[in-house]
Amino acid sequence: MNNFEVHTQESAPENSKPLLDNSIKAFGSIPSLHGIMAESPELLEAYQMLHKLFQDTSLNKEELTVVWQTINVEHECHYCVPAHAAIASMMNVDDALTQAMRNREPLGDTKLQALHDMTLSVLRNRGQVSEEEVAKFYAAGYGPKQLLEIILGMSQKVMSNYVNHLADTPLDERFAKFA
Repeated sequence: MNNFEVHTQESAPENSKPLLDNSIKAFGSIPSLHGIMAESPELLEAYQMLHKLFQDTSLNKEELTVVWQTINVEHECHYCVPAHAAIASMMNVDDALTQAMRNREPLGDTKLQALHDMTLSVLRNRGQVSEEEVAKFYAAGYGPKQLLEIILGMSQKVMSNYVNHLADTPLDERFAKFA
């Protein structure tokens, strides 16, 4: 169906090589997703930048995980769901949170549930959420900044989830136990 290659440092386009160096520095090796994205240096650079920017938001590690996994699960991404379960584990996020999202169960935390619900609503409704939904999100302790940060995280996840769907990205061995 597709002709995507999981690039290595040797096979990648020249402009992707420094970006793959960044991947090696961050992850110890080149994740399959990054190897596929390397076909387009511009896409890989944008993805890496969005990833860094999203991690620099006001959201804590649990909240980052909620946004990432809410989108990954909704998009049914065979690669990102286990990859972000592994990342959550590395960030010492409680596995119960990750499992609840994977199983589409209540999160057990009112504030995180509000973030999950808003992320789903923004995603499903293409940003057209009701005033009532926004008021409920704000009442949980969030504000306009976090609403916009959801969009940033969503931008990153659309890139990775859609690439994984198109390329049928093979799951890295280190993520396999989280599949």
